[in-house]
Amino acid sequence: MSIEQITGRYAHVEIAGRRHRIYFEEAGEGRPVLCLHTAGAHTGQWRHLMNDADVTGANRLIAFDMPWHGKSLPPDGFQTEEYLLTTEGYIDTVLAMVDALGLDRPILAGCSMGGRIALQLAALHPERFSGFIAIEASDFQPAWYDIDWFDRPDAHGGEMGAALVSTNISPHAPLADRWATLWMFMASGPGVFRGDLSFYTQDDSLVGRLGQIDTTRTPVHFLVGAYDLTCTPEDARRTADAIAGATLSVMDELGHFPMSEHPEGFRPFFVEALERMP
Repeated sequence: MSIEQITGRYAHVEIAGRRHRIYFEEAGEGRPVLCLHTAGAHTGQWRHLMNDADVTGANRLIAFDMPWHGKSLPPDGFQTEEYLLTTEGYIDTVLAMVDALGLDRPILAGCSMGGRIALQLAALHPERFSGFIAIEASDFQPAWYDIDWFDRPDAHGGEMGAALVSTNISPHAPLADRWATLWMFMASGPGVFRGDLSFYTQDDSLVGRLGQIDTTRTPVHFLVGAYDLTCTPEDARRTADAIAGATLSVMDELGHFPMSEHPEGFRPFFVEALERMP
């Protein structure tokens, strides 16, 4: 029998005037690294790195489930409303968790929609962080699919979401990790993936803000998988090129969910990204 080093707790925070009970996990000691999951998923995507003693020996990795995701229940009264994530709500959530956990200028590492919001925070609240690792992140990606399919009474939204994202997982991903990644989408709450994709595919406000990002204050490093079809290496490079001083690494043999689909392949790129941070 073995027990993992990851510990999980709950933080009570107020976001836009509403109380939320947010689940978070952490492991390690040292400088704080706040890790954000992708759309429709939860902190389980980061479990491999959080169990890596070499990574957590000098870094305190922290990941939380966004409201409506994983173990973070929706707020009271959710049954009467439609879940639609917004840039403002997402920013408020991240900053509320930084405050609740007493984090002093953590590194922010986000993947997919988490990478998008990391860039928004780099533009709007750089003083709250010491650096940004934008994973599978770009300025804007319009939908190439109908997001309403993910919340219909005659279709299983979780299985629909898993079918969509399966095309974004690298063919080099180990089979067990591939299916563990897909399960997170299969198990997501009704309409949650659709609500996340509403933010990801409709809010283009970041495009005009990229020039505000000052990498002399807070470095920005992009990581993008060579097999990512949603945020392609070209998309990530276009975005990085719009930020003076930003750097980028293309990860061979990886797709859109590198930390969970192929953790061994992702590890060296993530470690190298951490080394770029102050």
